[in-house]
Amino acid sequence: MEWTDGKTRCFWANPKNERYIKYHDTEWGVPVHEDGKLFEMLILESFQAGLSWECVLNKREAFRQAFDGFDPEKIMAYGEEKIEELAGSPGIIRNRKKIRAAVKNAAVFLEIQKEFGSFSDYLWSWSGGNVLTERGLASSPLSDALSKDLKKRGMSFVGTTIMYAYLQAVGVINSHEENCFLCPERNESSQPSGNK
Repeated sequence: MEWTDGKTRCFWANPKNERYIKYHDTEWGVPVHEDGKLFEMLILESFQAGLSWECVLNKREAFRQAFDGFDPEKIMAYGEEKIEELAGSPGIIRNRKKIRAAVKNAAVFLEIQKEFGSFSDYLWSWSGGNVLTERGLASSPLSDALSKDLKKRGMSFVGTTIMYAYLQAVGVINSHEENCFLCPERNESSQPSGNK
């Protein structure tokens, strides 16, 4: 594929969608340690289930507005009236099960924060604080274990495939392809590793 800027990217980055290219270039695979961003991505990944990430990404701003800036304390307090309002919101994915899961997951997220000091500390403990490089997988023993633990804690829409995509999105796993300009082996200096 020919890119106008001369950079080669992962096969899934749609060259016709600037938002998608920016996401690939500046977010995907970049280690995240900020709880607000980790929660946002957790919610968005759960809504992706059965859909394309591009579909979710295109609705990201609408999600941000509908879900109070991804504030877990506000979301965990949503009642039936708010859930019905969201289910009627044309800008987001109007799946009641996923909306209810977001409410429940927000409460569990806050419980994990209290237990571990931050959700970041909890999440990065699964990889020993390291960035892992893996390609061509849809799940792994790590995503299996994380999914199992989150389900045990009461989260839903956090199956192993969703969790693997989440780990890739927040940089615990770097899956940029070997021919991509962001491949960690090709450009070691641009990809931070380990915990900050």
